[in-house]
Amino acid sequence: MNHSFILSLSYLLLSGLLLQSQSVINAFSASMSNNKEMYDVPNSGWIAPEFNWGSAMGTGHDCAAICRRNYDSSSDRKELIENLVSKGSGPENFEEVKLVLALAWQNGRWRRTDGGRGGYGDVLANMADAQRYETGSEDKCSELLVKDMEERFVLLKPSSEDIDLMKTCLTELEANNFDVARRRCAGLVLKAMGFISDG
Repeated sequence: MNHSFILSLSYLLLSGLLLQSQSVINAFSASMSNNKEMYDVPNSGWIAPEFNWGSAMGTGHDCAAICRRNYDSSSDRKELIENLVSKGSGPENFEEVKLVLALAWQNGRWRRTDGGRGGYGDVLANMADAQRYETGSEDKCSELLVKDMEERFVLLKPSSEDIDLMKTCLTELEANNFDVARRRCAGLVLKAMGFISDG
């Protein structure tokens, strides 16, 4: 065989392998950079090291300030809960809803509206750990979040009507309606915590 032909063939094979490798690297990088940012703040997802939940420094603090402004009035909070519970809608980016929950649970510790020991403080710890609700498929993460919120719901002493509505969240999960389930569930938890009046 011609030496230049072998070199050309080797070059083509090596180029093809490099292109495949680069495609794998790009796909991996895209999945790792999907940190579900909020409010167009760079590096603001729960898994971003810069998020730094609970600290006065970091993108989590920046997002919390925006979130508090967005839901400063009881009418804004009431509209949010109505959209979440009745329509399964609300903010387009569910990360905003998770941030509202996190802030409510954080405040609930001091107001004693988070369900106490074994209550929503545990869900907040899981959220801040950025593993349970952040790694894996969006559907699986949503399912885990809904189940963790649902199993603690009675600790908030909700109305019997809201307990029945919460059961529909599990039905929605079974029907693979993960977004409706997580939004309704979040709204019911916020409602039972007194989020409309207390923020």
